[in-house]
Amino acid sequence: MEEMLGQVPSWMELLADPASEHSWGLFRDLEAGETDLSAREKTLIGVGVAAAISCPYCTYFHKEDARLEGVTEDELEEAVNLASVTKYFSTILHGNEVDIDDFVAETDEIVKHVKEQEAAADD
Repeated sequence: MEEMLGQVPSWMELLADPASEHSWGLFRDLEAGETDLSAREKTLIGVGVAAAISCPYCTYFHKEDARLEGVTEDELEEAVNLASVTKYFSTILHGNEVDIDDFVAETDEIVKHVKEQEAAADD
């Protein structure tokens, strides 16, 4: 951890012993490790999630991480806006107790329609 970050963050020392190695492993392997998503993509996801859960710690960390990956201020704003749209519609769906099976069926119909439109445009 110290080699990668230059220090052991004080908040990491607050983790209970059984969770500390596992928690660092999650960060190291998923957040900072080589995965199918690029580092840039992961930072934008982090910014969106941090904004959606209203965590000032996560928001600060993920925005700084994104800036290290060359994400622009406009892209940061867009990521936050996209997160707010998802949270907004999630609130509508949950608050109105929309039937999940109906939602899935409608979404599948929409996806089918969009694919058909794209195929027709390619012809």
